Amino acid sequence: MKKKRDSIGFLSSLFAIVVGLLVGLVILLISNPSQAAAGFITILTGPLTHGSKGVGQVFYYATPIILTGLSVGFAFKTGLFNIGAPGQFIVGAFAAVVVGIKCGFLGGIHWLVALLAAMIAGALWGAIPGLVKAYFNVNEVIACIMTNYIGMYMVNYLISTNKSLYDKIYNYSKNVAGTANIPKMGLDVIFEGSSVNGGFFIAVAAAAVIFILLEKTTFGYELKAAGFNKDASRYAGMNEKRNIILSMAIAGALSGIAGALLYLAGSGKHIEIADVLAGEGFTGISVALLGLSNPVGVLLAGIFIAYITAGGFYLQLLNFSTEIIDVIIAVIIYFSAFSLFVRVFISGLRRKREEHAAGGKGEGGKKE
Repeated sequence: MKKKRDSIGFLSSLFAIVVGLLVGLVILLISNPSQAAAGFITILTGPLTHGSKGVGQVFYYATPIILTGLSVGFAFKTGLFNIGAPGQFIVGAFAAVVVGIKCGFLGGIHWLVALLAAMIAGALWGAIPGLVKAYFNVNEVIACIMTNYIGMYMVNYLISTNKSLYDKIYNYSKNVAGTANIPKMGLDVIFEGSSVNGGFFIAVAAAAVIFILLEKTTFGYELKAAGFNKDASRYAGMNEKRNIILSMAIAGALSGIAGALLYLAGSGKHIEIADVLAGEGFTGISVALLGLSNPVGVLLAGIFIAYITAGGFYLQLLNFSTEIIDVIIAVIIYFSAFSLFVRVFISGLRRKREEHAAGGKGEGGKKE
């Protein structure tokens, strides 16, 4: 049964990807028919044209969205919808940047402490919707939307009013100390010239940890049970309030780490003072949907989304707008959500066919 569900899930995700790419091809044909085929091939092969550097850039772009995808996917698995990933992302990023700027005396462990600060900050911010859900039965979607905007404006205020953090000339946060940047861990040798660093290994390790937690531990089972039916979990002797809060806190911690991995990558990224929610948080929703909320699926989906995003940069060489990639990703998001319906529909058809087959055997036995 599990293998059947997995195969249906894979086909539904594949369906979403194919439809998204076909829509992109149609847009290319409308924009410039003569260059449409070349543009489509560029989307599919663009990152590979620069060899190992292009592949390294794909892993660099994938790193934060794998973590936000894990954040959203983990919450899905526990029966919760963590739309608060953008707020948790920027709060975690802020904590990492503060430590990165002010704690240069930490030396070799500087980046680890900054990463830990981001994880704690993200967890605390994620726990807020969990608390109001557990104790006041406030829908986590509403609470997450509120914490997204509160987090964004709070970080903007805290940076812009602190001279040691704010670069007023460029309107963004100052550079972190060199010791706060995530080590390359040998990836600069393999993918020479790219921005990828050890953060990608951290993302892969996080996916492995979440998989083990959800599928191989009693604690993971309790988290899933509390999220799907807190009354039933309470009846079974579980502390459903604690589990809901912990589920959102863990999801927040993953998004917080994502923020740290982006701004401690040593690639010149800064927290800009703008009234815009972190796009990486929302991309995490599409990654989670496309990856079926399975940690392994999320890892692969994150790499795929990063791959076509990197491929889209090369469209400019053919005089196409890079926004075409945004449209493709948006369509994939839509059909990833629609694929949930496809999975249910296919499962229903299979169940009816099996019931019909079982009924036919029963009738045959009666006649004999």
